[in-house]
Amino acid sequence: MFIPQKSRLIPTVMATQHPDNAGVPFWHDEAFISSQAETDEMYRNFSDVGCDEYMWDWEGKFADESIIEKLMGRYLDFFRKKQLGRDIFITLRIPNIWEEKTFKLARAYMSVLSAAEFTKSLKLKSPPVFEFILPMTKRADQLIHIQETFQKTARLQEEIFGNTSSESKQAVSTANYTRTARARTRGFPEVSVMNKGGYIHIIPLFESVDDLTGCAALLESYIKLHIKHFGKKPAYLRPFIARSDPALNAGFVPCVLASRMALREFYRVGAAHKIPVYPIIGTGSLPFRGGVNPENIENILHQYEGVKTVTVQSAFRYDYPLPQVKKTIAYMKKHLAKPVAPIFNDKEFAGLKKTSKIFEDLYRPIIEQASDAINEMAAFIPRRRERMQHIGLFGYNRGVGKTKLPRAISFTGAWYSLGIPPEFIATGRGLAQAQKQGLLPLIEKHFFTLRDELQHAGKYLNQENLEKLARKHDWAKKIKEDVRLAAEILKIEIGPSKPNHFIHRNLTSTIAFKKELKQDFSRELVEAALMRKSLG
Repeated sequence: MFIPQKSRLIPTVMATQHPDNAGVPFWHDEAFISSQAETDEMYRNFSDVGCDEYMWDWEGKFADESIIEKLMGRYLDFFRKKQLGRDIFITLRIPNIWEEKTFKLARAYMSVLSAAEFTKSLKLKSPPVFEFILPMTKRADQLIHIQETFQKTARLQEEIFGNTSSESKQAVSTANYTRTARARTRGFPEVSVMNKGGYIHIIPLFESVDDLTGCAALLESYIKLHIKHFGKKPAYLRPFIARSDPALNAGFVPCVLASRMALREFYRVGAAHKIPVYPIIGTGSLPFRGGVNPENIENILHQYEGVKTVTVQSAFRYDYPLPQVKKTIAYMKKHLAKPVAPIFNDKEFAGLKKTSKIFEDLYRPIIEQASDAINEMAAFIPRRRERMQHIGLFGYNRGVGKTKLPRAISFTGAWYSLGIPPEFIATGRGLAQAQKQGLLPLIEKHFFTLRDELQHAGKYLNQENLEKLARKHDWAKKIKEDVRLAAEILKIEIGPSKPNHFIHRNLTSTIAFKKELKQDFSRELVEAALMRKSLG
C-alpha cells in the first residue's frame, strides 16, 4: 500500500505544533497543550481552522503513537468525508538520528505502518501518512537511508504478520521480478524498488543559511541516489525551508536572502530533471521567525513567491480571532494554488551570498556577547508543549560558535521581553556596509518587505530599556546603533504607535525593573506576548 503518490493533491497550509502561542487555543481550556490533547488539536485544525496538512512532530518532543486510531475513533464521520492521504494530510517530522540521541525512529515507522493497516480495515484511503520530514538534512544519503530502513521495516512487518490481500501479494511478486530484471539489464546490483512493500516520500528540511544556499548539490545527489536505489526519479520534490533557526544562527536579513536563493535553486534543479517541485516554508508569526500572520499575509506571501506550502504555527492559529484565521487561510489557499518560481541570474545569486555574509559577520559576535542575558531571560518563557530535554540525552544543540542558545521561540521571546526586537540585530550596521559597497539595491530587490517588517517589529522597541542596557553592555550599544542606522537608511519610523504597542512597552519596562529587583515578572511576560500576538 506504500507506493509513490504521483497524482496526489499538494496541500498549501500546514498546521504545526510549534509552541509559540501566547494565549489559550479556542478549542482548549489552557495555553499548554499536552501530547494527549494533540488528537483534538489535529481534528480542530482540519475541521474548524481549515488547514489541509498537519505536521505530526516526533522531533525533540513526546508524540502520541496512536493518534490516527484516536482520530478515527472520535471523528470517523468527518474523516470518511475528508480522508487522510487523499483530501487532507498528516506529515510526520521524524527525529534526525545523526543529530539526536533517540530511540523513537523505529516506533515512528511502526506507528505509520499500523495506522495504514487500521485505515485500510475501515475501507478508507490508505496509507494515511506517506511522507516524512527529515530535520537538519545535511546529506542526500541520509534521505535514502530513511527510505530504505522504512522499506525494510515494512517488509519485515509483512513477513511476520502477513498480508491477506491478493492484490498486495501480486504487487510484491511483480516488484521482485522487476527488481531482478532491472539488475540484469542495467548492470546494477540488486536494489530495492518502489512497490507496496514500503515506499515512503521524504522531505529534506534545510535549517541553516549554508544548507539553504547550497541545497542544489544535495538535491542533485539525492536524485542520482534515488535512481540508483529505486530505479527511477522521485515523483516530486517538497524541499522545506526553515525560517527560525537560520535567523537565530545568522540573523534576520541573511535568513530571508537564503530563503530566496533556496527557492531559486529548488526550481532550477526540478526543471533540469523534469521533476515537479513544491517548496514548503516554515514560518512563525513575528518577522524574525517568518512574519506569517493574519494581519500581514498579503505582504509576506509576496516575499515568499515560489512557495507552495506555508506553515501556520500555534500563534497564528490561536492568538488571533478564529474568523480572521479562517479567512486568512482561505486567502492563502487561493494565493498559493499556482506558485511562480523566482528567477534571477548567477551574478545576483553570488551578490546575495556576499551580502548575506556581511550581515552574518556582524550578527554572530553580538549573539555570543549577549548569550548570558538571553539564556537567562529565555528560562522564563513558559512551555506550551511537552518538549524533551533540550541539551544532553535527547534534544539538539542550537548555538552560535561555541555559545549554546535556547530554541528559536524562546530566543525570540526573550529579546522581545527585553523590549529589543531581534530583527534589528546587525541589520542597521549591515545596511550601512551594504550601502557603501553598492549592494543596497540588490537587498531591496530581493528583500522587498524589509521596510515593512522592520517597521512592524519596531513598534515593540523599548527605547528606554535599550538605552539602559547600552550603558552597561557593548552588545546593546551596537544594537542601539543598528536601530538608528536602520531607521535612517530605510527612512522608517520606529517605536510604538497604537495602544497595544504602548502597553507592550510598559510591560517590558516592568519586566526589566522586576528582574532587577528579583521579583516575579511571569504575568507581565505573558501579557506582553498577548499584546504582540505571539510568545516568540
